[in-house]
Amino acid sequence: MAEKERPRVDASAAVDSFLAMAVAARASDLVIVAGRPILLRVASDLLPRTQSLPAEHVERIAKEIVPPRLREALERDGACEFAVEHPTHGRFRVNVSRQRTGFKLNLRVIPKELPTLAGLGLPDALASALGHQRGLVLVTGPASHGKSTTLAALVDHLNRETARHIMTVEEPIEHVHPRKKSLVSQRDVGLHARTRARTFQTALREDVDTLVISDMRDAESVRHALVASESGRLVLGTMNMPSAAKTVDRILDMFSPAEEPWVRASLASSLRLIAGQRLVPSADRTRLHAAVELLPWSVALYTLVRDGRTHQIPDLQKRGKAAGVVRLDESLADLVRAQKVTAEVAKLFAESPADLDALASRPAAASAAQARKG
Repeated sequence: MAEKERPRVDASAAVDSFLAMAVAARASDLVIVAGRPILLRVASDLLPRTQSLPAEHVERIAKEIVPPRLREALERDGACEFAVEHPTHGRFRVNVSRQRTGFKLNLRVIPKELPTLAGLGLPDALASALGHQRGLVLVTGPASHGKSTTLAALVDHLNRETARHIMTVEEPIEHVHPRKKSLVSQRDVGLHARTRARTFQTALREDVDTLVISDMRDAESVRHALVASESGRLVLGTMNMPSAAKTVDRILDMFSPAEEPWVRASLASSLRLIAGQRLVPSADRTRLHAAVELLPWSVALYTLVRDGRTHQIPDLQKRGKAAGVVRLDESLADLVRAQKVTAEVAKLFAESPADLDALASRPAAASAAQARKG
């Protein structure tokens, strides 16, 4: 649709009307940019819904939505991130920044209902990993591929099924977890604590059974995660990495050569599961399906990480089906066989597109038999 055919936006329109538009369209994101139309991300497509908004209109919206505590940071740094709770439309994670044409707002829609592993189409192995009393469970994948949603589903599973003290470290808090069987303490860095380091120190001094780190993006976060695991806690976290093997390498690369022996030993003994995921558009491009890569703990994985032979992890994945290893391409092939996604789209996400047709053409029963043989 040409821009002139799309509806105009009233100059007095507040952000509320755009939030309603995003929720009604079941969009995952609402993007408001100076000089551009309102954009909604539906499945993986970014779709224009209005005529372009003037820069001064977007600036007014930005200044109204940014909380007072972050206005100075926005002026100083040119960007800030926070969450807002709307009484009608629900909760949103918001990023406001300056760019060439003016202000830009990206609002991530956080569904009112807490996600479940079954509802997300995720395997039971993720729930099984939560049975450990200590250790490290990582959810990895590229940005905007549902890691935070999966993490929320894991926390909700623990909250429903166990009586633990769970502490989350988030920037900002996304899904709000009500009281169920567990005590869930949610801390927003910048709002409830000044720094991430201080938040981690507090968690290690409290009676916390499970520590949840929404984004393990630096050595400090990983170090605290490993220390927490070594001290007998279960740690759940996310990382922006394209594969399980690259996640292990990235963790080791964060540290100096002097620290690497400790990191390798600690990671080898702490790691319980790496679950990588991609969100793949459905055949009709109205929803997303999760393709999952699973790398669970095994003696072989422990040895490779401890001895610094992480370059052999891809070979372990090829022969580790009996130990619960699932390769991303196998998960994509399952989605193609189930006609949930097309082969053409699945190849865009595959690690080996040339092999995907052969995997997808294999009958499900034959695939399961092959998995049992390892």
